[in-house]
Order: sequence, then C-alpha cells, then structure tokens
Amino acid sequence: MPPAREVDRPLVNPYVAIVSGIIAVSFSAIFTKLATAPPMVIAFYRLVFTVLLIVPFALTRAGRTELYEISRRDLALAVGAGVLLALHFAVWITSLAYTTVASSTVLVTMQPLFVVAGSYLFLKERLTRRALVGAALALTGSIIIGVHDFQIGGQALYGDLLAFSGAAFVAGYVLIGRSLRARLSIAPYTLVVFGSAALALLIANLLTSTPLYPYPQSDWFWFLALALVPTILGHMVFNWALRYVQAAVVSVSILGEPVGATILAYFVFAEVPGLLQLAGGAVIITGLYIFMTSAAERKKAAPAPTACR
Repeated sequence: MPPAREVDRPLVNPYVAIVSGIIAVSFSAIFTKLATAPPMVIAFYRLVFTVLLIVPFALTRAGRTELYEISRRDLALAVGAGVLLALHFAVWITSLAYTTVASSTVLVTMQPLFVVAGSYLFLKERLTRRALVGAALALTGSIIIGVHDFQIGGQALYGDLLAFSGAAFVAGYVLIGRSLRARLSIAPYTLVVFGSAALALLIANLLTSTPLYPYPQSDWFWFLALALVPTILGHMVFNWALRYVQAAVVSVSILGEPVGATILAYFVFAEVPGLLQLAGGAVIITGLYIFMTSAAERKKAAPAPTACR
C-alpha cells in the first residue's frame, strides 16, 4: 500500500453538498410511488440505470487501475455494502405499498441511531455534546412528523416494520462507506457498491419469479429519474462526502429527507401535512442546523486527517 498522505481538499464544501443531497433524496419516495412496477423491480432498475450512468466515470484509466489494485478485503466490504443497500431498497420501497410516505420516510431515516452507535464502537468517531443535542432534536422532529400516521396492526404496521428494518440496513452501508472512502475514489467505489446491489436485486427478482418486463413507458422514465436524482445526486453525493466528514454527519443529515418528502407529497399526492408534521419539520431543521454547525466547527478545529490511497 502506498504511504499515507493528507486527504485531498474537496472542491465543494461537503456540508453544502450534503444539503443538496438531502433535496435530491427527498424525491425518492415520490418517484417510487409514481411507478407501477413491483417494489423490487423498481429498486433493481433504479440501480441498473445508476450503474450505466457512472460506468464512463468509473472506467477511466485511473479508475480501472484503482479497481485492478483493490484488495480482496476492500472488495468484499464494498460488495457487502452493496448487498446491504439492496436490502434497504427492497424493504423500504415495499413499505411504501403498506404505509404513508411520511411514516415510511420517517422510520427509514431512523438510521442515525445505528450509525452513531456503530461509528463510536467501530470507527472511534465521537460527537460533541452540542452535536448530540442537535441529532436528538432532528430525531424527535422525525418522530413528530410521522406519529399521527403510525397505526397499530394491519398493513400499516407491516409497512412500518419494513421501513425500520431498512434503516438498519442502510446504517451498515453508511458505516462501510465511511471506512472505504478513505482508500477508494468515489466512481470506482460506487460502481462496485451499486453494481453489487443491482446483482443482488436481480437474483431476488428471479428467485421470487417477479417479471422484469414489460412495464409502461412511464415506469421506465421513473426508473431513470430514480437513478439520476435520488441515487446519483443523493446517495452518490453522500458517499462522496463520507471521505471528508464523519459517518454520523451524513447519517443525521438524511433526517432532512422527511421534510422534503412531506412537502413534495403535498404537491404531488395531495397528502396534506398536519400541524404535527409542520412542527416536526421545524424541529428537524433546528436540530440539523445545530448538528451541522457543530460538526463543521469541530472539523475546522481538528488536525488534518490522513488516509491511505
């Protein structure tokens, strides 16, 4: 392995990029509900189109060299991250057929609970007390948004459980990404991760005899939109930011997704937010502001990190 060197300075402020990523992933639930294909088919084609879009960037001369030189351990971890991402998409997209956009999005964004704990245990990343207060506020706001939609029993409960399991899967994906992004560039890394996730979903669709075609023309548009907006402009941006910020920063920031998704659901599906949802949104925004400003201040005060390439 080449000697360690200082992490390259990003061309874009990571916190600005994360905010743009939050806006992009807010479209995920909307595009998914607009498609008519089965949930795992939607997830599969979302990732297939994503892989096709990033291949030209991942297979440049530098990208090919990096992929050729990747260690077996890092390759196994990247593939594992892809499988966790596939599981996340499969259970979360399925949850949207059983519960509301608000409930599903709130529960799946509970993943900071797992990421903060995992970051502390496995990556030795600690948060300041102020950052933890901000994270707790953002989590509280998420619960407030979805609390009136949570129903005990029936299909809604099943959908809520699926969404919450999606939070656990995506937490593992984020933690692995934080570890690997110190050693792998964004395009080769995401090619392996998204490619592995697409393959896992293909196998799942074949095992369950879910037809991969035909589907209406409009569905193919939504598949492409899911790849371009919430995946490349959302997930890929978060993966890029993991090189420069703690896993918990990316994870907690995604709690802004319910706010964006709820606003979009109002315009697209006429799902009118109640007073609790509006109050929850205000609490989330307040918590995120406290958390991200605290993380940014700590980042400036910390010594420059090193990473292997």
